[in-house]
Amino acid sequence: MTINTFRVMRLLGAFFICFALAAPASARVAPRAAVADVPPLDGLWKGQLKVPGGQLEVIFRFVKLTGGEYFATLDVPLQKVSRMAVKTEVKADTVRLFAEEANSRFIGKVSADGKQMVGTWQQPGFKVPMTLTFSALPAMNAKNVRLTPPYREEEATFSNLSVNTRLSGMLTIPAGPGPFPAVVLLSDAGPQDRDGTVGDFAPLGLLADYLTRRGVAVLRFDDRGVGKSGGTPAVTTADLVSDAQAGLNYLRTRPEIDLAHLGLVGHGEGGNVALLAAAQPLPPAFVVALAAYGLPGRDIVVQQQATTLRTLGTETAQIEAATKRQQAMLEIIRQTTDNAQAQAIVANMLKQNNAAIDNATAQSSAAEMTSARYRYFLAFNPVEKLSAVACPVLLLNGTSDLTINADANLNALKNGLGKNKAVTVKKLQGVNHLFQPDATKWPIINGQPQPNFSPEAQETIREWIVAQTKK
Repeated sequence: MTINTFRVMRLLGAFFICFALAAPASARVAPRAAVADVPPLDGLWKGQLKVPGGQLEVIFRFVKLTGGEYFATLDVPLQKVSRMAVKTEVKADTVRLFAEEANSRFIGKVSADGKQMVGTWQQPGFKVPMTLTFSALPAMNAKNVRLTPPYREEEATFSNLSVNTRLSGMLTIPAGPGPFPAVVLLSDAGPQDRDGTVGDFAPLGLLADYLTRRGVAVLRFDDRGVGKSGGTPAVTTADLVSDAQAGLNYLRTRPEIDLAHLGLVGHGEGGNVALLAAAQPLPPAFVVALAAYGLPGRDIVVQQQATTLRTLGTETAQIEAATKRQQAMLEIIRQTTDNAQAQAIVANMLKQNNAAIDNATAQSSAAEMTSARYRYFLAFNPVEKLSAVACPVLLLNGTSDLTINADANLNALKNGLGKNKAVTVKKLQGVNHLFQPDATKWPIINGQPQPNFSPEAQETIREWIVAQTKK
């Protein structure tokens, strides 16, 4: 199973693998050469997939190969799906796309000017019209073209001595003499670069820029085994605490930093890492947790699956049946400590739940679901050590988050921090898991709406951090 499939499993409660039905034979098409009268498709085709209660941005990338056929991939940034393989068939002005991993397809017609593709997105039990809009592929050096920011940027390298690993990132320091309040940014689940990049969206890079322009120094770094950082990816959430502590210790060596106001800002799993670090000796002065887990991992997986099916309009009885199958599979994983035996049972359950899964796919999926990291996540209880957190905490979630239910997880974290009188809890209307606002509020760049980090979220974070420096 590829990393895309694992992320879909992790974020959507294994919906595509455990619940999806076989795709119609007509959807499983082989790539064919484009017909000469079809406008060139090379570029990005973006659209909003409307689901009950919200919408998801989907992005298809087309690259024409020398043989005339197209190579295509699918990104769904909100679900952390990136570069998922897509089978492509082009005939006259009709384009058929099939994402086998997600058991989803899109069939559309290209407009005469080659700027739009109007069609239908379909997956088992769900069918909805969708329009894709064309934009050119960004130039290879586009990321290097930027205006010089009004603050200092410095490559930062520091050591996590507990695992003998060097970590690398970027320190941004506001203009002026300082010393400045400062934060270390911590990324969401899985190996991430210093900007927390998902598809073409870089939430941590955007947040770092916003805060630094407004007087807060920021350290963000590549996770272990990513970019310029050494080591191998961490297995557990607890493993990542020492990376956060190493970042704090690095900032403590810098004369530009106000040591009394040095905090952690974590997104998703990074929020849980920040809270765990705050329960250790030499804690941060404050913590900002963005869409952190509040429920145990096994409950998160089941909740994510139910939320996904509900947004797709699935009937209640089907949701309940799928939830029971999911819970049974997770219980097998929990009880069966012998990995070979657990993998065999899980692979068999996957094939029984979805007859379209071949043996190799079932085996690789079962191996991921019984991996050390996944087992740890299922057993992880985010509130277990929160009673030791004494520093101020800001808990921030979006109401349109399909990955982490705002109410359930905020309430669990708030209760876990019950003895701490310096906890602020806030929900942001229309903000999703990546902290993007509703698509209607995205800025228009080069004639196309581009996702941005919620301005309300950014200002809420900045304002709260500044408030801590005045206490």
